[in-house]
Amino acid sequence: MPLEHLDLALRAAAIALLAVLAVSLWRDLGKRSVGRLAVALALGSAAHAATFNIGGSAAPSLASAPLIALATADIVVLWLFCRALFDDGFAPRWRHGLIWLAVFGFSLISCLVLGPAEHARIVIVANNLLALAIVGLTLAQTIRSWSADLVEGRRRVRAFVVIAALCYGGVNALLQMFAAGHGPSELANVVNAAMFLAVVGAVALMLLKVGASDVFAPEAPHDSVSVPEPVAAAPPAGNRKLVDALLRLMADERIYRQENVTIGMLATRLSIPEYRLRRLINGELGYRNFNTFLNNHRIEEAKAALADPAQAEVPVITIAMDAGFQSLGPFNRAFKAATGVTPTEFRRMRLAAA
Repeated sequence: MPLEHLDLALRAAAIALLAVLAVSLWRDLGKRSVGRLAVALALGSAAHAATFNIGGSAAPSLASAPLIALATADIVVLWLFCRALFDDGFAPRWRHGLIWLAVFGFSLISCLVLGPAEHARIVIVANNLLALAIVGLTLAQTIRSWSADLVEGRRRVRAFVVIAALCYGGVNALLQMFAAGHGPSELANVVNAAMFLAVVGAVALMLLKVGASDVFAPEAPHDSVSVPEPVAAAPPAGNRKLVDALLRLMADERIYRQENVTIGMLATRLSIPEYRLRRLINGELGYRNFNTFLNNHRIEEAKAALADPAQAEVPVITIAMDAGFQSLGPFNRAFKAATGVTPTEFRRMRLAAA
């Protein structure tokens, strides 16, 4: 089979698999932001499969320019998807849409203006430098929040995302930049298409093996004033003492007040391996994220202080800092996510009812 035909076959297979994934994700998760991001990521990846051309230097055509811009902006969707996937409390905001629009517009203008002006190499280098920058941001955020993830299946997905982003996203961008202007390479395009198909296939297989219930958090309620703590089955007798010891650390010593509390610190205090503490908090207490576990205790303390008439004149930021938050912004976001109202509104409601 000629290399050109093999290249087309690999691209077509990847696009078909991405289409199946997009339909499946839309059916199961289309009403949730993480599901919509996953569908957008699949569609942008399909645009990438249709348009990448390692070594090519011809100006993009009018028809292909929007697809190239969509493929370039897909790296923003990857960044947002990783945040939504690994942070159960993340919700896309309008400014994220503006970032996507800016990257899409930059890529589209560079294709339509610089490309026809015989600056195709500049277009390729600029687009891929931008992609590399966002890949770096995605990797940094994914690695930084690694230790807080308590779901074993999702941690495996996270590891794969890091490896895939390094092995494909970064390498592909570097290849396109260094090969630009040297003429299209059929062999390089075939190898790139094969790598891309392997990544897409591995993602699909991993989602099937791990299961959406483990990877994607259940949708949080939006209309209640207070969200109950996660509910889990009663722990086995062997874990009961560990659970009690952990809860004593939180309730009696209020260890959550300490700065930069890590799961490793708690594991050391309990004299157990870190992996066992992860399973304990996730499997026995029902939490998917270590920071959520800490913030739940911090917010409960803050709620008690805000509802106390004796502390009615204490500033909200003082209560937040005393509970273990490092600044007011994260406290306000976490508090509203947990209760449905701001700390000030909560205080007003509770003091009025007292």
